Amino acid sequence: MNSRFDFLKINEQLDERRAENVFRSCACIEERHGTEIRIDGRDYINFCSNDYLGLSSDPDLMKAWKEGIDIWGCGSGASPLVTGLTRAHRELQDEIKDWLGVEEVILFNSGFAANQAVVKALNGRNTVIYADRLAHASLQEASVLSGARYVRFLHNDPVSLQGKLAPRTGMIITEGVFSMDGDEAPLAEIRKLAEGSGNIFFLDDAHGFGVHGAEGKGTVSRQGLRHRDIDVVMGTFGKALGTSGAFVAGSREFIDYMINFSREYIYSTHMAPNVAHATRKAVRIVRERDELREELRAKVDYFRSRIAQLSLTVSQSTTSIQPIIIGSSEKALQWSGKLKSFGCYVSAIRHPTVPKNTARLRVTVTANHSYEQIDKLTEGLSSCQQLQ
Repeated sequence: MNSRFDFLKINEQLDERRAENVFRSCACIEERHGTEIRIDGRDYINFCSNDYLGLSSDPDLMKAWKEGIDIWGCGSGASPLVTGLTRAHRELQDEIKDWLGVEEVILFNSGFAANQAVVKALNGRNTVIYADRLAHASLQEASVLSGARYVRFLHNDPVSLQGKLAPRTGMIITEGVFSMDGDEAPLAEIRKLAEGSGNIFFLDDAHGFGVHGAEGKGTVSRQGLRHRDIDVVMGTFGKALGTSGAFVAGSREFIDYMINFSREYIYSTHMAPNVAHATRKAVRIVRERDELREELRAKVDYFRSRIAQLSLTVSQSTTSIQPIIIGSSEKALQWSGKLKSFGCYVSAIRHPTVPKNTARLRVTVTANHSYEQIDKLTEGLSSCQQLQ
């Protein structure tokens, strides 16, 4: 059949992805109960979720979500500069400011949007972006779209970064916890280079907030720094905090600039106020319940002790993210399929999300997983080793 898309060679590109075993499709979750999900009528233990503390099904948080709807309804109805900013948003911003000890905060509908907003608002043809080569796709794309000169340094390598830096030319970008490897950036060393060179330091700590540090303040706290030591920090609510959306924190001057110049902020309908109301409760839960982080660390340690008994290529990650490197995309799909037969749902992560020949099973261990569920996963992984 002829199509107006023919000149873009869409079908050829899709066929190429199928041939390389990197074609993607979405699974529809029919039911979800804590760590268990149902897909196509079959039940699985979910080892893919970023709901690290299990808060998305926390009774207190669910109650706050419903309260928010009763108070504010469902949507904000406008951008924040029109009538989309409510008291619920202000209270959440104030809660985060108190939590992290920062001057000011603004909210976004997603971490992707927040990252794009920061990078594009502060960069252009006269700046340079120095980014870790494994930085998130949102940061990579924004760096290209900004028009800035885009320079990548070797992953978590301050020496590589130092060799590329020029004084007062732009922005250094890295992540607190990297989403595909679970490793952490050396923040103190990068901060020192940012200060010495006069460049802005932007940290995406989406996978660190709520999980690491005192009161769950994130990777910055875990590594003994203060959030005021980092020029710009982004964190998300859809992972450890169990809701949705994101925030950007920094100086009052910087936030005023974002409000006036960030197109993503100015021209987007704002986060729903009921979400802001619930997220404020999520922040308080995270701050108060150290036992959730202790439970998570115990589960991660248990998984790593079990996986050590198998001859698998695993990272040194001590975070929830526990990637098992398989290599080929075809083999990663086979292993993922085998685990499903054991009732464990683990996605095969393939190129272009990760470099070629580094396809992996991205296992995420959460506080809500039982030790029996982790045993079942490791039993399935042991069986996968028999596949040719």
